[in-house]
Amino acid sequence: MTGLSFPPGFLWGAATASYQVEGGVSEGGRGPSIWDTFAARPGAVLGGASGEVACDHYHRYAEDIGLLADLGLGAYRFSVAWPRVMPDGRTPSAPGLAFYDRLVDELLRRDVVPVVTLYHWDLPQALEDAGGWPARDTAHRFAEYAAVVHDALGDRVDQWTTVNEPFCAAFLGYGSGVHAPGVQDYDTALVAAHHLLLGHGLATRALTEQARPGHEFSLALNFAPAIPDGSTPDHLEAARKFDGIHNRFFLDPVLGRGYPEDVLSDVAHHGGRFAASIRDGDTDTIAAAIDWLGVNYYAPARVTPSADPLVHGNCPLPGLRGVDVLPAPPPLTAFGWEQAPSVLTSLLGRLSERSGGLPMVVAENGASFADKVTSGRVHDAARVNYFMEHVRAVHDAIRQGADVRGYIAWSLLDNFEWAMGYSQRFGLVHVDFETQERTVKDSGRFLGRVAKANALTD
Repeated sequence: MTGLSFPPGFLWGAATASYQVEGGVSEGGRGPSIWDTFAARPGAVLGGASGEVACDHYHRYAEDIGLLADLGLGAYRFSVAWPRVMPDGRTPSAPGLAFYDRLVDELLRRDVVPVVTLYHWDLPQALEDAGGWPARDTAHRFAEYAAVVHDALGDRVDQWTTVNEPFCAAFLGYGSGVHAPGVQDYDTALVAAHHLLLGHGLATRALTEQARPGHEFSLALNFAPAIPDGSTPDHLEAARKFDGIHNRFFLDPVLGRGYPEDVLSDVAHHGGRFAASIRDGDTDTIAAAIDWLGVNYYAPARVTPSADPLVHGNCPLPGLRGVDVLPAPPPLTAFGWEQAPSVLTSLLGRLSERSGGLPMVVAENGASFADKVTSGRVHDAARVNYFMEHVRAVHDAIRQGADVRGYIAWSLLDNFEWAMGYSQRFGLVHVDFETQERTVKDSGRFLGRVAKANALTD
């Protein structure tokens, strides 16, 4: 693996999300989010945890940015908390915007590129009370919010991502209910998904209208390539269904292809509200031009046909009648996710082909393991190996012709891992959540060396 060099200007970085790291939920005029409400519900989050304090990034952002910069990682992908900058979802808050002013200025002072994500799942509770993402108006409120943040930071920030993983926000938040706001209804989830994509398109159009030279716009989709456990027509059909609802349902409209006809057929039995929510011109709006696609990848899905083709299998997603997802084969992460770096190579290749060569950034990739601090160090060899293999997989994709322009690790810090509370550690930096002490892990040092060399070397 000696001397696997990356293209000049390749972007190396790490990511966080506002509710997962910031804390300070009642400071600076911040309003409640759906995750504040959801985490307060008994049994919703493992151990009764919440993001009330999290990593205290709201107060410690300068320290955290310093750790990232000292490692040699040149980009920080962070999300803006909508309820911090618009507590009611509609009205700008000067103190809330001032926090991100300070954060961006600190990044630039340390020569770190800010990559802003406008929505990473923390919808203002006031907008959820007004209907949330199943309400079309929320997409328009999102575009207004995006313009406000862009107006405040656009003189210093060039990289803008509208929505992170609309799949999770819609299907886990409104379908299975394991994420905020905890609604369990497939048809509602499909409507929410459409409005999240519509919000992306409306926001992209609004930002493009006020863009400065050098500004680039994107969204980040999470992909789980479907791998059938056999080659019979039934096995291939199971893989088609899973790939359709998990991957193509979100990708194709963004690429200007509209919603896939086969997926529309798969979900037609859910009640019809989704089909009725699509208005003339919506698919054109969703297809607003982006400069690069954020590719979030963790693991593939091993799928098989279930016994009854008319009954939903063990994967709670819309349209998946007759499909089961099999247990992942080892080696596994602490989250129980398969480690399959070669699938990332093939995914990037397929996306390049399907998009006609659209530039891509691996916007999230990482692994949870059971880390321990020993004599002031965290020797996370499993995560070092994970990053080594996945970085090599990205290099393989570039060598095969995919236009990949960056790799952003998930995550900079151990943090609040949504419904799993603080049980899963993904960070390059270990966080003691009682003392807030930070300890850089071996994996952080490893990835920093790769970034400084812009190459994977011995």
